Amino acid sequence: MKYPYTSKLIEYLAPEINARVELEPEFEFAGEIIFSNGRKHLFRNTDLNINLAGAGGIAKDKGYTSYLLTKYGFRVPRGQTFFSERLLPNLDIDKRRDIESACKYGYEMGYPVIVKPNNLSQGALVCKVHNDDDLRSVAEMIFERTNVMLVQELCIGKDYRIVVLGDEIISAYQRLPLTVTGDGKSTIESLILQKQSKFPDLGRPNAEIRPEDFRIWAKLEYLGLTRDSVISKGESLILLDNANLSTGGDAIDVTDTLHYSYADLAIKIAKTMGLRLCGVDIMCPNAEETLSENYWVIEVNGAPGLDNYAAIGDDQTERVKTLYRKVLKFLEQNAAFCF
Repeated sequence: MKYPYTSKLIEYLAPEINARVELEPEFEFAGEIIFSNGRKHLFRNTDLNINLAGAGGIAKDKGYTSYLLTKYGFRVPRGQTFFSERLLPNLDIDKRRDIESACKYGYEMGYPVIVKPNNLSQGALVCKVHNDDDLRSVAEMIFERTNVMLVQELCIGKDYRIVVLGDEIISAYQRLPLTVTGDGKSTIESLILQKQSKFPDLGRPNAEIRPEDFRIWAKLEYLGLTRDSVISKGESLILLDNANLSTGGDAIDVTDTLHYSYADLAIKIAKTMGLRLCGVDIMCPNAEETLSENYWVIEVNGAPGLDNYAAIGDDQTERVKTLYRKVLKFLEQNAAFCF
């Protein structure tokens, strides 16, 4: 069961503006903010209704997001959507793209490629695949959960999350994929369990490494390793190809060193997508230097979770608190968002 970090933080901060929060008592993810003027605002964890429903809905759809960003001149990975057998009969014949169509697309683009669900979050089922057989296997798992899959070109660079609120950059950090470091005696599986066990003490109860995650063992197999392999002392081993903090990744804060050109880019992207609050995920050579021509907008998240980022340190925790203080004040001052 995940910890309701955002809703509990909002409950903690609300008295600063003479507001109070009433949370659903069993799980504490959903609730209402009652302002001193009597207005109320409903929310569910990171879904604060600060973004309009249409814009937020598009941001959840990676394919639509890529279309709009491309339309307005932003760089996104080349990609195409493909559909489950359940959905195909509902589509026009010329739009029916199945798993075999995805394999053909991946081959023509050139393996390896990235395969991901079109509408899931937190890095769920995001995979780097190296051939048709891998793609078929991943596609079947994706289509067990959702009807649309995205196949994208593999982009190389550093992975950054830039959090935007209106015209401000709240935070920026480089995201690092799940990695373990050898001690010369522990198996890879033991190192994974050791890392997972430390997350609660680090203030990251929502970070989760699933030892049974097929992506970890597929990557090890590709590298010629197994879960019982022992890596040398000090050797680092990347276990996932996505860099989500919720799946055990780590973060390096670059808020104070983010180059203004990337800050401007993230703010423009947020406005283009019609989002007041969002996380913009960018792959580039270095976001602490002038904007490179070789950047890609990987995703736009309309309800970014910041619990793992806040766990980095006191400065990061304060940035997250500042964000939600501003959100509370915005909601208090804008009657259209309340009832």
